[in-house]
Amino acid sequence: MRLGRANLDRLPSAIRRPAYDRSRVSAGIVHLGLGAFHRAHQAVVIDDCLAAGATAWGIVGASLRSPDTRDALAAQDHLYTVAIRAAEGTEHRVIGALLDSVVAREDPARLMMRMADPAIRIVSLTVTEKGYCHNPQTGDLDERHPDVVHDLNNPDAPRSAPGFIVAALARRHVQGLNPFTVLCCDNLAANGHTVKRIVTQFAALRSKDLGKWIADTVAFPSTMVDRIVPETTAADRDAVSAALGMGDAWPVMTEPFTQWVVEDRFSASRPDLAAAGVELVTDVKPFELMKLRLLNASHSALAYLGYLAGHETIADTMTDPHFAHLAAQVMEEAAVTLTMPAGTDLAAYRASLLRRFANPALHHRTWQIAMDGSQKLPQRLLGAMQDRLDKNLPVETHALAVAAWMRYVTAIDEQGRAIDVRDPLAGELAALAREAGPVAERLAPALLGVGKVFGPLGDDPRLREAVTAALGRLYALGARRAVETHVAT
Repeated sequence: MRLGRANLDRLPSAIRRPAYDRSRVSAGIVHLGLGAFHRAHQAVVIDDCLAAGATAWGIVGASLRSPDTRDALAAQDHLYTVAIRAAEGTEHRVIGALLDSVVAREDPARLMMRMADPAIRIVSLTVTEKGYCHNPQTGDLDERHPDVVHDLNNPDAPRSAPGFIVAALARRHVQGLNPFTVLCCDNLAANGHTVKRIVTQFAALRSKDLGKWIADTVAFPSTMVDRIVPETTAADRDAVSAALGMGDAWPVMTEPFTQWVVEDRFSASRPDLAAAGVELVTDVKPFELMKLRLLNASHSALAYLGYLAGHETIADTMTDPHFAHLAAQVMEEAAVTLTMPAGTDLAAYRASLLRRFANPALHHRTWQIAMDGSQKLPQRLLGAMQDRLDKNLPVETHALAVAAWMRYVTAIDEQGRAIDVRDPLAGELAALAREAGPVAERLAPALLGVGKVFGPLGDDPRLREAVTAALGRLYALGARRAVETHVAT
């Protein structure tokens, strides 16, 4: 028996299920990037809104490339389970906010029709940093990106997230309809401002008038999202199906903690997000930097160094007190670069992060977090390094994390085995690594010269010295001993 609308009443009483009549729900949101994070975070918030009576805010999800999620969920009426895991046990909740799904590559016309529908007032996104076809250092559209070139030449059959947004807004503009809000939920610096710049630059390449209309009328609120969502495994699916007493082909795993901070600027109406626990603010930047530089930076440091040391998950990495100490050091050194609103307790936030990372029930793989590092480093690590250098403060702890990324993207681990590096620049980085060889004095300058990652910061002699020295220790000592040596000094 498969999870579905007809079987909800057969679930065990302990399983939480939609507290509303799904047949009365209509779509008000299109979400681009129908991955695990959205289904464990924003969709759960919208599920709460629907339960409170906001029935015009259901979600249509769009996978930009892969049909896997659509194929799994369509057969179960787009219902799925969120398994909330803690050391003391797992809570299961069936989510009903997702009404339909589209695979953009299969049917771009259908997705654009949905986005152009005036009933859709929000288009939200979790397409990861690389999905914006931009230069992470400058925040500008990469006009030479293959998907951008394709979309400009094929405006009615786009491939990229910016291409779909601009195409749908263009239709609304021609028809005299109000625009939707573009709500980015990815870890980009100043994500709303960055996505506005990317989208308006893309639109202006199609039509200056369209670019101006988007710049003048479309709201791009910045957001901060926070919930740890590991990749779902076959064992996870089996465990959830056993708890439900029926099959669920695509559940998502997560932790008890969740946070969503949103600037309250929308082109049209919105659901009552605050009633569902969302923090509505006038400026999200302090919270965004707090999360990027404390949570994401230490997560990346643990991922690269932990992977090189042979740890499969973050929780496993945290069992080594030296790695736990390193994560705390990354947060402590980044904290001095932050200016937070009055009443923010950064020490308590840092302590909560260390507890979350150590959650033994959450199997978040170091390899998964290590993906797309060339897109993540500028926001997570390099910004804090620049700020510390501006204050004449040392950057050795962050430099060790950057050096671990460099060691990782050589695609050869400490035992000489191949690393499956998933990164938009994987080929370019591997070629530089092969030419430089496993010599820190050659490899570090070669990778620091990749402007798409490091920009002008890569030329700073203080950064070069710190990263080269850290990479040298990684080659000489291995990741575990290098971490142990670093935290002991």
